[in-house]
Amino acid sequence: MSVYPTNEPACVEPPDDDAVELVLEAKPRDVGSLTVARVLPAMKRRLIGPFCFLDHMGPVDIPPGVGFDIKPHPHIGLSTVTYFLAGENVHRDSLGSVQVNRPGDLNLMRAGRGVVHSERADPAWRARGGRLHGIQIWLALPEANEDDAPSFAHHPAATLPAIARDRVTGRVLIGSAFGATSPVDHPGAPLLVDLALEPGACLDVAVEPAERGVYVIDGAIRIGRDAITGDQLAVLREGARARIEADAASRVLLVGGPPLPPRVMDWNFVASSRERIERAKAAWKAQQLAVFPKVPGDDVEYVPLPELARG
Repeated sequence: MSVYPTNEPACVEPPDDDAVELVLEAKPRDVGSLTVARVLPAMKRRLIGPFCFLDHMGPVDIPPGVGFDIKPHPHIGLSTVTYFLAGENVHRDSLGSVQVNRPGDLNLMRAGRGVVHSERADPAWRARGGRLHGIQIWLALPEANEDDAPSFAHHPAATLPAIARDRVTGRVLIGSAFGATSPVDHPGAPLLVDLALEPGACLDVAVEPAERGVYVIDGAIRIGRDAITGDQLAVLREGARARIEADAASRVLLVGGPPLPPRVMDWNFVASSRERIERAKAAWKAQQLAVFPKVPGDDVEYVPLPELARG
């Protein structure tokens, strides 16, 4: 794994005290054997660049024999990003992909015009149990790519560039930052960086892309006059010079990208129009295999369309 410069200072330019426009707070809830905190979408902010959904899974200790199962379900108009800090899962999709995703790896599935996937515990992991901790993200696709063919790519941890500054380490998962560029390609030009800060560390955040946010997985940081703690997302003002200062050992995600027009979100579907959503809902309810094929090796169960999905 390439490590990008360690001799550059982490904090240079004087920051703005009012760099934070808004702080969003995720509320953890139990979902089966998992604990999930959802911070996007929120009433006060639907998108940050192409980021339209951000779930923090765990950390939770799952007893032996319990595991977890996310049955086959459909998507359109988005990409899913799965990134584990602890634990693992097995991804299967209607393209025939079968992939174990382990800590530090990144799975990127582009739904395009339609895909189906499942995420389950590997039988050996289910038998022994363990800690599960990860991030699930949806990236809205630009309108020009909504009808693209679906695709899946797995990026092992060793392929994602590491970065290091004074008391700050991390990896660029998608996009370019701190002198490093990820090999992960996405048409929405997202930025996703995993950062670990020691107590007392600081790090300046570039003013680009136009929309940026800092999500605290755990720990406590300050950005200007605002204190941000675990399961909180600081939305940064466009063009503001933001500095992250760690009051404790902290793990954060830097997210962002160019702005997108508003998106319609309904259940597992994201689109630029309500009509696309309604067509997808009807196709899934009718189990139209031409639109949403079965997942090879996981073709018995599926998640039905919720009765409360908006009409």
